[in-house]
Amino acid sequence: MAGVNDQGEPSGQPQGRERSAGADTFGPGTALVIVDVQNDFVDPGGGLYVSGGEDVVEPINDLIDRFIEQGGAVLYTQDWHPPRTPHFVTDGGPWPVHCVAGTWGAELHPRLRIAGEVVRKGVNGEDGYSGFSMLDPKSGKVGATALEGLLEERGARSVFVVGVAGDVCVKATALDAAARGFDTAVVRSAVRSVELQPGDESRAYDELVRAGVKLVE
Repeated sequence: MAGVNDQGEPSGQPQGRERSAGADTFGPGTALVIVDVQNDFVDPGGGLYVSGGEDVVEPINDLIDRFIEQGGAVLYTQDWHPPRTPHFVTDGGPWPVHCVAGTWGAELHPRLRIAGEVVRKGVNGEDGYSGFSMLDPKSGKVGATALEGLLEERGARSVFVVGVAGDVCVKATALDAAARGFDTAVVRSAVRSVELQPGDESRAYDELVRAGVKLVE
């Protein structure tokens, strides 16, 4: 049961669920966006470990190989925070300290294959949930990252989003991709969620489907 059409664009059932990414779907015009596969998120010793996060590395590497072989683009996002930021609980924010610039926790996982450009977010203390945009928690100003421009340079029309966390940064990145006109899919087998509250992942997927994002396996 294919989840994309012959041009590599997400397609399928209106409900947006339970499709699979076939063997020949990732050609020119498609891009794999790998969200925040960093030590603090996917290593059990990380500052904001996502349960099972390490399990996404090999499925993502397999997808990277398929995209490269078939002429698709591969891009990465990376949290890159200063030591002090309103994003962190130590400064009144919601999250434990994580992915501080230049630390082990901010590094991409050592087993993750790097085959494209890395877009850093949260560099100046912003809330960098989406790979496309960052919110200044003090001023409320929203700024763009380089991601959209990089996708346009590569001629991407369809975007497949993977990584962590499914109910936070993956969700935000996929919603922004769809809002910017990209045919967008989330590959669930290569995603793990933090689930601060039980059911957060399911609610995130429901929100994605309502926004027109496809869920593929």
